[in-house]
Amino acid sequence: MESKKVCDGVFWVGALDWDRRLFDSLIPLPDGTSYNAYLVKGSDKTALIDTVDPSKTSELMARLAGVERIDYIISQHSEQDHSGAIPAVLARFKDAKVVTNSKGKEMLAAHLGIDPAAIMVVNDGETLSLGDKTIEFISTPWVHWPETMSCYIREDQVLFTCDLFGAHLASSSVFVEDDHETCLAAKRYYAEVMMPFRSAIKKHLERFSRYEISVVAPSHGPVHPIEHVGCVMDFHRQWVSDKVSNTVVIPYASMHGSTEMMVSHLAEMLSNGGVRVERYNLAVTDTGRLLMAMVDAATVVFGTPTVLTGAHPMVASAAFVINALKPKAIFASVIGSYGWGGKSVEQITSMISGLKAEMLEPVVIKGRPTQADFGRVEVLAGLIISKHREAGLF
Repeated sequence: MESKKVCDGVFWVGALDWDRRLFDSLIPLPDGTSYNAYLVKGSDKTALIDTVDPSKTSELMARLAGVERIDYIISQHSEQDHSGAIPAVLARFKDAKVVTNSKGKEMLAAHLGIDPAAIMVVNDGETLSLGDKTIEFISTPWVHWPETMSCYIREDQVLFTCDLFGAHLASSSVFVEDDHETCLAAKRYYAEVMMPFRSAIKKHLERFSRYEISVVAPSHGPVHPIEHVGCVMDFHRQWVSDKVSNTVVIPYASMHGSTEMMVSHLAEMLSNGGVRVERYNLAVTDTGRLLMAMVDAATVVFGTPTVLTGAHPMVASAAFVINALKPKAIFASVIGSYGWGGKSVEQITSMISGLKAEMLEPVVIKGRPTQADFGRVEVLAGLIISKHREAGLF
């Protein structure tokens, strides 16, 4: 296997995972993913920036087959999809030093059993000379672990951002080829992984703006060349901003049709009132698509029937995940139905307590919805439309 050139002296030596369809037993991967590792050859020294998932170690080692010496293995992030092959690289290049920060040292020792004596600690702003290439270390904690850092080659203006600006996308090309495809994959990645860390990402984007950047090289997905750098940066600025869109997202489940009838009526009323609606039947929904919709939606309305006095498990699961990812929605509500009683509203409300959203009056009915029930749904739709108008969303 051959390495692929990023720029003079910098090569992609990672692995493609075309067939992987689930990450962390949680995140759907409709387009596979890549584990990006980069070989940086200076006039005096050679560094490897990150490795690959343990399952793809053989591919990394095959791409490194013709490399005579690696002096430094830079670990930007200790999670195993980036660090998992470090032991194999150390076994082959016995004089190499692992380079990371103090938290990374602690985590690599814990997760991979790497001898602390083989680890060289660097701090924010420090540099490492490879001769004619200088690597600057930029601390970027909480995107998405506390030890995460980025690297910048001053002479080539290449910024290695680890998971930030990443995309779960397997592609035979090192560089972005399809802007639309890459943007969608990047938004999915942001929604599924990075959304809880909006505040941290805002600060890192401000810091990156001080650098001249010709290439952004993340650890998943295609590399962004100079003509695409502004695009990926601007999209992330938009996603982490406080701005929300005139959109209502409705994740729901329905067992006997009552809740679905309410969802359909609510969606129709909102649409007629000038509000964009995205509805997701959780029995058939790709979770990633739901989370992408939540990136900038102003409102989320959970639709749930009652199962054994509580919310439908699929709706409860969606509420749990959305709460954990902390989207910037400013309004929330619950609609649904029950047979004899239950506490689905209380359950869902407590499960989304992490959202900074105003809870609007829920609409929960008994059995099949009547005209009076549809009237209550219309009142909720009217309230949402009014709230969106007051917020200046349309």
